[in-house]
Amino acid sequence: MKRMMILPVTVATVAALCVAALGATVTDLGPWYQALAKPAWNPPDALFPMGWTLIYALITMSAVTAWRAAPTSAAAEWVIGLFALNGFLNISWSLIFFRMQRPDWAFFEVTLLWLSILALIIYCGRFSRTAAALLVPYLAWVSFAAALNWAVVDLNTPFG
Repeated sequence: MKRMMILPVTVATVAALCVAALGATVTDLGPWYQALAKPAWNPPDALFPMGWTLIYALITMSAVTAWRAAPTSAAAEWVIGLFALNGFLNISWSLIFFRMQRPDWAFFEVTLLWLSILALIIYCGRFSRTAAALLVPYLAWVSFAAALNWAVVDLNTPFG
């Protein structure tokens, strides 16, 4: 691996692993979650870790690609900041939905997560179409998750 690639790859990989680990830690598929009414189109629980693993790999590749393609150090800092904000929002959704047991609040939070992904696609796309394209499956995945979140809210209201 080229010496110039070691830092971006290492930072992006460690960050993605931390977000994934924190998200997995706060995700509780115990009795409360199992008791929720879910739509007929809800995928099996085993699909989510597999899907997220692929998504995190794509996010990592996008972050490295965008960071390396950034035309200035200021642009690279924005890339890092936007990905960090997105990671925070990603973990926050799991915390709100599973730990706080508030799918209603989580739906509003997932809207912010979705917007952060869109912002990443637009910003990174200015200097790397590849980085932007690598985030499209993430946007699709979160769009599906948001629809599922809304269905859970609709089928189970009220919360709190």
